[in-house]
Amino acid sequence: MLKRITVILFLLISLQQANAQTMESFVHQGEVGVSLGLAHYFGDLNPNSAFNRPKTAAGIFFRKQVSNYIGIRLSGDYAMVGYSDVYSNNPVQNARNLSFNSNIWELALAGDFNFFEFHPGFEGYNFTPYVGLGIGVFSFDPYAYLGGEKYYLRPLGTEGQGSSLYPNLQPYSPIAISIPFTLGAKYALNERTNVFAELTYRFTNTDYLDDVSGLYAPDAFPPLPDGSPSPAFLLQDRSYETGTSIGIKGKQRGNSLQKDAFATLKIGLSFNLQSYRCPTPVSR
Repeated sequence: MLKRITVILFLLISLQQANAQTMESFVHQGEVGVSLGLAHYFGDLNPNSAFNRPKTAAGIFFRKQVSNYIGIRLSGDYAMVGYSDVYSNNPVQNARNLSFNSNIWELALAGDFNFFEFHPGFEGYNFTPYVGLGIGVFSFDPYAYLGGEKYYLRPLGTEGQGSSLYPNLQPYSPIAISIPFTLGAKYALNERTNVFAELTYRFTNTDYLDDVSGLYAPDAFPPLPDGSPSPAFLLQDRSYETGTSIGIKGKQRGNSLQKDAFATLKIGLSFNLQSYRCPTPVSR
């Protein structure tokens, strides 16, 4: 009986060592992947961080695996964001009646940390949650519609930017910095292919993702030669569409103390990059 137990233990140990050697021989170098999902904006038109008007998001990435737990990721992402004061339960926001949409293009570099060892194709090592933190740069260009016509808001200087009446207000940059924080999980379908899902929240250094930040400046928009109001004047304060205009010079239009943010929730498919190396000999 003791002899049988000894033989069984020896076989189990041998199988474990063989599996370890086999797993060691395949080096998980990294991944390339694509994803698709939803994007949402948080800022002056959505101060309570409601997630009720998602739009389209998509991305591609390359991840270089530095160790079993740490990877470096280079990613390119697209996010369509937008919001309107009409979605708010706040009557002051309803009266303000501003809205926007914007296409965001982001390039980011991040470090990822796997909670578990991840070896695609090996049972027990084919799943891990992960977190990531990085830095990115993105472009944005908010626009709105007036009378069925599309207007980009930045060139209009809706808060007096670029007007001779407000020399201290310069047009904001269409390029900004993001700090993406990611929570995700991935599962290896086989040694070559994974599926994953991840939520990424971006802190940014701009308060103009929605073109709203400071004060009303209605005097910065003179009437057209025929005496009619300019599109810029009609877009900087749209409260006239809901009742009496509230766009008085110097009155608060947005909250300049808090930067805007956006997030994406995506699912995707990635393809593993692997290499082979000779396993370390097992000493006896």
